[in-house]
Amino acid sequence: MPTILFVFGLRFYFYSDEHLPIHIHVKNGDGKAKINAVTLEIMENNGIKPADLKKAIDIVKQYQNDIIRVWKEYFDEY
Repeated sequence: MPTILFVFGLRFYFYSDEHLPIHIHVKNGDGKAKINAVTLEIMENNGIKPADLKKAIDIVKQYQNDIIRVWKEYFDEY
C-alpha cells in the first residue's frame, strides 16, 4: 500500500488493488477515512475527528494534481 503523503500525523495512501473512482485513504491515531481525489467528497469516515478530516480534505485539495498523477502512473492509466 503506497504512502503518498504523511502530513500533520495524517497518512495518505492507496492500496495496490484499488478501483475507481480515484480516491485516497487517510489514517491517523483516531481512525481512517476515504476521500474522492477528484470531487473531494468524503466517501467513508471511521473515527477521524471533524477537525482532522477538514485538515485532510484541505491537504488533498492542495496536493490533488499530484495524487491523481501518482494514481494514474501506479495503475498505468495514462
